[in-house]
Amino acid sequence: MRIRQIVFAAADLKAGAAQLGALLGLDTPYRDPGVAEFGLDNAVFVFGDQFIEIVAPTRSGTTAGRLLERRGDCGYMLILQTDDFERELARFERLGVRRVWAKDLPDIRATHLHPKDIGGAIVSIDQPVPAASWRWGGPDWKLQGGTAAQQRVVGVSVGAEDPVAMARRWAQVLGLAAPAAHGATQRLVLDGGWIDFEPVDARGQGITGYTLAVDQRDIVLARAREIGLPVACHAVTLFGTRVELRDL
Repeated sequence: MRIRQIVFAAADLKAGAAQLGALLGLDTPYRDPGVAEFGLDNAVFVFGDQFIEIVAPTRSGTTAGRLLERRGDCGYMLILQTDDFERELARFERLGVRRVWAKDLPDIRATHLHPKDIGGAIVSIDQPVPAASWRWGGPDWKLQGGTAAQQRVVGVSVGAEDPVAMARRWAQVLGLAAPAAHGATQRLVLDGGWIDFEPVDARGQGITGYTLAVDQRDIVLARAREIGLPVACHAVTLFGTRVELRDL
């Protein structure tokens, strides 16, 4: 189980995509027409062999739109890649975890879990075939050149009213080892990354942060200051979300 894609929700997709691309020096994003079924438009950026997506509602009554009304621009969704989709489905069935959306295609199988059955965020479990492929990144996506190809998303932080209980629930649903205390958080260990659960902030439960390993962190922080993003130590506030930056 590994992080393959993270998602922000933003009211202004065009401005948000320009800001994210400038901050991380990313190539032109893919616009996935398939998200129209959710009442969304999007921009999907390649980041290492992972992906960073921004979504914005195009009609009223969407899940993303309701979240934006409640939390403002924010972290929205986490997509995890599994190596055994049938194993995951069997566990969801055994635990009574509802699935709110599913797609079964020759090159990828995916399902979104009901947020009320896991808590904190929308989570999708996907298995691409072959494992290195990723339909949601577009038909022609490719790694960035040089050391930028090694960039990666390593962590996700989720605010919870009861971090211990939510971490245990996620571990159960995702078939992971029990969480362990990590400073003030509860941590679940993934393949090459982690999910931390921390006390909720004033905006309520939801994704509060992402941790990125980037090429030339100091340059990224300088870009953040140039485009007017709040910077505190090695963290940037982006779409109302704390983005911690680490060097590769």
